[in-house]
Amino acid sequence: MATGMLRRGLPRVKGGEAWPPATEVPSDALPADAVVAAAVAATVSTPVADTPDVGQNRASDPTSGVSAPETAAPGPAAGSSAALRRGLPRVAGGEPWPPAAAVAVAAPVAVAAPVASALSSVPDAGASDAIAQPTAEAAQTAAAAPTAVAPAAASAPVAAAATDGAALRRGLPRVAGGDPWPPAGAARVRDTSSQPPQQTAPQMQETAADAAEAPAAGAVAVAVASDTADISAPLPFTRTVWQGRAPRYATEPEREPSKLRPTWPQTIGGLLSLAALGLLAVAAVFFMRTFLSTPFMQDFLAAFPGEYHPAIEVEPGFAPWANWAHFFNMFLMVLIIRSGLRVRSEKRPTVFWTPRGDSKGKISLTLWFHQALDLLWIINGVIFVVLLIVTGHWVRVVPTSWEVFPNALSAGLQYISLDWPTENGWVNYNSLQQLAYFTTIFIAAPLAVITGFRMSGLWPKKAEKLSKAYPVEWARALHFPVMLYFVAFIIAHVALVFLTGALRNLNHMFAAQGSVDGTAYADVWTGFWVFVVAMAVIAAGWFAARPLVLAPIAKLFGQVSGR
Repeated sequence: MATGMLRRGLPRVKGGEAWPPATEVPSDALPADAVVAAAVAATVSTPVADTPDVGQNRASDPTSGVSAPETAAPGPAAGSSAALRRGLPRVAGGEPWPPAAAVAVAAPVAVAAPVASALSSVPDAGASDAIAQPTAEAAQTAAAAPTAVAPAAASAPVAAAATDGAALRRGLPRVAGGDPWPPAGAARVRDTSSQPPQQTAPQMQETAADAAEAPAAGAVAVAVASDTADISAPLPFTRTVWQGRAPRYATEPEREPSKLRPTWPQTIGGLLSLAALGLLAVAAVFFMRTFLSTPFMQDFLAAFPGEYHPAIEVEPGFAPWANWAHFFNMFLMVLIIRSGLRVRSEKRPTVFWTPRGDSKGKISLTLWFHQALDLLWIINGVIFVVLLIVTGHWVRVVPTSWEVFPNALSAGLQYISLDWPTENGWVNYNSLQQLAYFTTIFIAAPLAVITGFRMSGLWPKKAEKLSKAYPVEWARALHFPVMLYFVAFIIAHVALVFLTGALRNLNHMFAAQGSVDGTAYADVWTGFWVFVVAMAVIAAGWFAARPLVLAPIAKLFGQVSGR
């Protein structure tokens, strides 16, 4: 007869051998649905606490072909009990499983002769971890009382005496792809093998009833019940989780506050700061008016009214080329500042531009747009300066006398006192305006060009001595402050244009209309409407400065690619 080895698992005691013990079983074994766990407790002939090695506590069965160890322990006497080894709890913080009061039985179960022969031929060695041969004493007990076990043997392939009808909960399979364990219809039984063989069936039933009323700590056996066994009732458990709120009702996480949107404390602090600045401004105005009313300052204002007569005569007014240059300068300056700030804040560009024939000169599309605007701004500035020198109007923006400094101070004090100095830009700028325009055209603009050229890709990379003499760090340290100067100049310039006579100044700057005495064209709105159109064009350029519009233009001068 072919034999096979049972699948062995973890040891039942610390330091013991794997369970069940190494046992050979016939290959022509019982069907899988008849495998019972009753033999787990039936094979225990002595209490676990008294057995040092569970693998040595097996009975020999001459019909199974399994040889028992030479030093097999003797079975327990009648009336003795065997306690199961308790394991880990089923729930966190619970008691060890199985409970001490729920698993007490008298002694190993008595199985009928057909059961013994069926257990000796298990088909699948890995189908159960709890199959063992019945003891010789159990077989003798079954033979002595055939009336007690015959009905069970006839109704099912495997049965045990004195079942209590409590269905066991089925769990995971013992082998991969197998059925859940224990088999369907398994129920808890009481082991009555400790009864003497001479008892009759009624006596055995009375003994089983007594054992049910006063159970002792012992072993638990499992038997296959009839097909009508109820196994739907789950095992009792301690509730540790309660139903919470459904995820679909969960509120959305609060968005992080924007850095540009101040909080309430910041808003209140900002309002208080503005109020404080307003009070300081009012106080400065009153103080300056009081200071200028003194005799010393009256004499100073009379000597230096805020402007001086130019050393070279120049034709008054503004030529149309000056109006066009002024508009292009304003348009390009707004876009340059916007693209420059975008270059500083852009960490991971999404679109790149590469010049033709130079794959190493790859830059972001935003930087290309910034440099392209710089080139147009430089061209416009060069044309303006050339025409300024050719026509002689450079005298209007270049100081020609040292009187420019005291007159500039006088004009500044008058601006602070809100008593505007008498001016007529159509003929001559006051000294403060002249110094501001000169600084912007001949100092700030060249600094912006020189520092921008050093940081651009046009700088010669092989000029090591020149690069060492003019480090790029110097250019980066100067370029941004120059931009801040332009922003401050634009704010002050626009404010004074509207505060010192909006219609007159707009006619000068956008319509080339004015007079020597400053009274003509004072009520003409031509310059204002031209200014409105210019603002609309600048706004359109602001919103059009994005990759969707810039990419087709950039493709005309190189290759555009994504990240």
